[in-house]
Amino acid sequence: MELLRFSAFWCGTILFGSVLLEQMGLSSMNMLKLKRLCKFCDVESTSCTGTGSCMADCSITSICPHPEDVCVSIWRKKDDNVTIDTICHNPAHKLHGLVLEDYNNSKCEMRERNGMGSQFFICSCSEDECNNHVFFTPYSLDPQVVSVILVSLVPLLVLAMLVITSFYWYRIYHQRHAGAKRKKTPLDFSDARAIMMDDDGSDSSSTHANNLNHNTELLPIELDAQVGKGRFAEVYKAKLKQGATGAGEPFETVAVKIFADEEYASWKNEKDIFSDADLRHENVLHFLTAEERKVEKQYWLITAYHPRGNLQEYLTRHVISWDDLWALGRSLARGVAHLHSDHTLCGRYKVPIVHRDIKSSNILVKGDLTCVLCDFGLGLRLDNSLSVDELANSGQVGTARYMAPEVLESRINLENIESFKQTDVYSMALVLWEITSRCNAIGEVKDYEPPFGKVREHPCVESMKDSVLRDRGRPEIPSSWINHPGIQVVCGTIDECWDHDPEARLTAQCVAERFNDMEHPDKLSGRSNSEEKIPQDISVTEFEEIEKKEVCLRNYNAPVEEAENYNQPSS
Repeated sequence: MELLRFSAFWCGTILFGSVLLEQMGLSSMNMLKLKRLCKFCDVESTSCTGTGSCMADCSITSICPHPEDVCVSIWRKKDDNVTIDTICHNPAHKLHGLVLEDYNNSKCEMRERNGMGSQFFICSCSEDECNNHVFFTPYSLDPQVVSVILVSLVPLLVLAMLVITSFYWYRIYHQRHAGAKRKKTPLDFSDARAIMMDDDGSDSSSTHANNLNHNTELLPIELDAQVGKGRFAEVYKAKLKQGATGAGEPFETVAVKIFADEEYASWKNEKDIFSDADLRHENVLHFLTAEERKVEKQYWLITAYHPRGNLQEYLTRHVISWDDLWALGRSLARGVAHLHSDHTLCGRYKVPIVHRDIKSSNILVKGDLTCVLCDFGLGLRLDNSLSVDELANSGQVGTARYMAPEVLESRINLENIESFKQTDVYSMALVLWEITSRCNAIGEVKDYEPPFGKVREHPCVESMKDSVLRDRGRPEIPSSWINHPGIQVVCGTIDECWDHDPEARLTAQCVAERFNDMEHPDKLSGRSNSEEKIPQDISVTEFEEIEKKEVCLRNYNAPVEEAENYNQPSS
C-alpha cells in the first residue's frame, strides 16, 4: 500500500511538472516575439518618387507592442504633397480599411490601392526594420483573376485566328482564280475594265463594270492634265495603259475625277449612283470603275473622256446651228428623262434618280454634238423605301443660279417624289435657254452669258431669291428668237419648264417627245444628209420605237460587242 502511494505521488509530480514546463515554453516564445523591431515614425515628408526603391529615412526604431504585429509602410501623394508613414500593425485587423495580405514577405513591396482619395501605396513585412527599405512594383492582378481571364479569352483568340486564317486563304484562292482568268485574255487587267471606242471617236467605258474596283492591283493609270475643278473634286485627263494587244495604241484616254479624303461622302454618293447598272444610257456619262487610293488618301472615279469639254465651255467658244441645237437639246432631255424614269428602255423596273445640280458645266459634249449628264455628287435615288424625314434631310442643294423657286425657299413637297424631278426640269430649262442663246437661227447672236447674267458671277441663295421669287424673273426670250419655227417650239417648251408652279411644268419625257415631234432638222435647216434622213414611210413615233429596241439590244449585247471591238484600231 505504501508503495502504491509513493508511485501515485511521483506520477502526479511528473505530470504537474510537464504542464508547468509547457506553459513556461510558450511564455518564453512570446517573449521572443516581442523583440521584433520596426521603424515607427509619424507621417512625414519623403523624397521617394513612387518608382523603383527608396529608404523611408525614419530615425526611430521601436519594439512592436504585440507579438503578432508586423512592420508596415504607407506612401501617399496628393497634389504636390508626398509623405510616408512607418508603423507596427496586427495583420489580423484592417488598416485604413485594407487587409494586409503580404505581411509574410521578408521585404516591403509596395502595392498601389485605388479609392483612397489620393495616390496610395502600402506594404507589410515580418523582418526587423524591413519597412525602412521599400520597393515600388506595378500593381498585379490576383492569380485567380488572371486565370479566369485567360480561360475566357483563349477560346475567343483561337476562334479569331481561325477566322483570319480562313479569310486569308480565301483571298489567296480568289486572287489566284482571278489571275488565271486574266491570263486567258490579252489584257493586263480584267474584262470588267475593258474600254471600247464610240463611233464618234470619244472614249467610253464598258458599262458592265459599274462597281468598285475590288482587285488588289489598282488600274495602271497615268494622270495627264487637269481639265476641270469643282467644289468637291478635280478632273484629270489620263492614260489607261493597255496590255500588249498587237494593234492600236498602248493606252486609252479616260477621265479621272479625284476626291480628297474629306470628300468621301460625295465620292461614295456618286459611286453608288454610277454603280446602278440601269443607269446605262447614251446620254449619261459612261462609268468605268471607282478606286480607293489609300496611299494618296484619295478617292477616284474613272469614266469616259470627252475632249470637247463641258457644254458651258463649248457654248462660250462656238456659235451653233439649228441642227446642233436640236441634237444638244434632244439628247439633254433624253438623258434627264432616263434618270427620272422608273423603267429602262427594255421595260425593266429601275429606281428613279434626280440629279439636283443640272447646269451647263455639269453636261459634257460628245463628238457627235450630243450631251451626256455627269457629276452626280448631289444626286438622289428616289427609292420607295425613303421616308419623308429622309427626303427632308437631303437638304437645300445645288447651284443657286439654277435652283428652282421651291428649292430657293425650301418648300419642296416631300409627300410627292415627283417634286424633286420638277426641280431638275426647271434647271434643264435654263440650260436649254443657254443653248438657244448661242444658235445662229435666232438672228443676232451675242456673246455667251449664263442665265440671270445680270447677277454677280457666283450668286448666293438670297440674291437669287430676289430675282426668281420676288421679281418672278426669268432669262429674256426676245421676240426675234421665235421667227424660226423650230426655235419657237423650243422657246415655248422652255417657258413651260421654268413655270413658277412646279406642277405646271412639263416632264423631262414630255420635253424629249417634243424634240422628237419637231420636223427633222435637215428639212428646217435646208441642208440634206442622206445618211441621217428618216424614210418617208416611217413616222417619227415608229422611228422612236425602232430606236428604243436597237438601244435595248445594244445594252444586252454590250459585253460581246466590246470584246469584239476592243482589238480594232481606233478610228
